[in-house]
Amino acid sequence: MSSPADPLAPLGTLPGVQDAVESVRKAVDRIYGHRVMRRRSSEVSAEAVLRGARASAALEGADWVLEELRRRTDFGAEGEPRTVGAALRTTAEAGQLLDVWPQSPLRVLARLHLVAAGGAAPDETVGRPRLAGEPVTGPGPSSTTGGEGALPDADEVAARLDALARIVADGSEAPALVLAAVVHGELATLRPFVSANGLVARAAERVVLVGSGLDPKSVCPAEVGQAEQGRQAYEQALEGYASGTPEGVAAWIAHCGKALELGARETTAVCEALQRGAA
Repeated sequence: MSSPADPLAPLGTLPGVQDAVESVRKAVDRIYGHRVMRRRSSEVSAEAVLRGARASAALEGADWVLEELRRRTDFGAEGEPRTVGAALRTTAEAGQLLDVWPQSPLRVLARLHLVAAGGAAPDETVGRPRLAGEPVTGPGPSSTTGGEGALPDADEVAARLDALARIVADGSEAPALVLAAVVHGELATLRPFVSANGLVARAAERVVLVGSGLDPKSVCPAEVGQAEQGRQAYEQALEGYASGTPEGVAAWIAHCGKALELGARETTAVCEALQRGAA
């Protein structure tokens, strides 16, 4: 019987989860074994971060092609440019917070929200969980709590964030994929901030994947896989997670595993292009 101190351990035994974990490990091992990774891993990492940011912005409704990201500089402008800029900043910031995460995950989340929403949201709402009565902006799962707009209240958000922080600080025997999926799922369904919740959730998942050692060089952009599977599939999988049923949670973990595999496939294409001298 698993210890109450490790509430994620049972998730690893849900149907299909172990298969997802093993499939992800094989996909990650393949990309790390690519010959280009031995010589040009920093270039590969930089490209993976860029592609992950592009995909995260696409899930927020700003679906730009890569060439547009490389060309544009007006990321402070209203609308899609600001969304893309927030995704670029938040995805890059994730790599700077790896040492802080195990001791103070709530501090990391506050920092990610500050980076994502600073200058866009009202100053008094940036970097802290929403208070009672504060509205939430931006896309989110349509029925994760029983209907459009029926979000968990501020007290529930605070309690569940504290519980998540304890899980991270105490450590878990659950596979890294499981922890990453839970962190992502909790943040995306709770929507704890007044804005930029999706960006923060996906960046926090990145922190877990890199910090756990599953993807230490940040070359498997799960955001790419989430975007490739589509916004509708993403929301449906999140709704399964929010239901709390074993089937729903297992399906969300498998969905996150597939996203990570697709991210690894994307980076494999990058490595092949570098090897041919085409990138």
